[in-house]
Amino acid sequence: MAKLTKKQKSNAVNPETLHGVDQAIALAKQNATAKFDETIEVALNLGVDPRHADQMVRGVVTLPAGTGKTVRVGVFARGAKAEEALAAGADVVGAEDLMETIQSGTIDFDRCIATPDMMGVVGRLGKVLGPKGLMPNPKLGTVTMNVAEAVKAAKGGQVEYRVEKAGIIHSGIGKASFTQEDLRRNFDALVDAVVRAKPSGAKGKYVRKVAVSSTMGPGIRVDTTEVAGA
Repeated sequence: MAKLTKKQKSNAVNPETLHGVDQAIALAKQNATAKFDETIEVALNLGVDPRHADQMVRGVVTLPAGTGKTVRVGVFARGAKAEEALAAGADVVGAEDLMETIQSGTIDFDRCIATPDMMGVVGRLGKVLGPKGLMPNPKLGTVTMNVAEAVKAAKGGQVEYRVEKAGIIHSGIGKASFTQEDLRRNFDALVDAVVRAKPSGAKGKYVRKVAVSSTMGPGIRVDTTEVAGA
């Protein structure tokens, strides 16, 4: 049996022990001992099979305390809407020129927004943006004429969540340097959004397991009876 390092021993958490939400967040912060500001992450194991369209869980939520990350926003727009996006703080704005830049292999943004009239151009980038989760989607508010609001939301703490094949949603809720209170506010906002997004095809228990961890730390199980709405 492999020996545990000193760090592994100090960070040891019983994977079967259930913790209250606040206790789990506190332990995750305590275990964030890397030399960088680790992200505090939440994993939600849902009772859904995303292979079925009526069991897909996807959406966006604005974390009240922000994400702690600098988000680069790219916008497909022309004319006045392009100027509006730039004024709102977009990092990259363009039309066919931006499409060509992306096709050449350069993607200088983390979120992508487009006006409806630009989807003919953006559609040609489906094979590039799709696998990276960057394809604009009207259901997520990233295909919109109100580009200024969309850019500000993306920059101000809005995150996208999407269930994976195994029925799990992973999302960051802030940095280890955040206060306990801010991480709890962000945790509640994420869970509330996922619970409200429960699909019609979901049967039985919806939120089955919840865990909190830091980027380099162990997963800490959360007692789902303490999770609002779960």
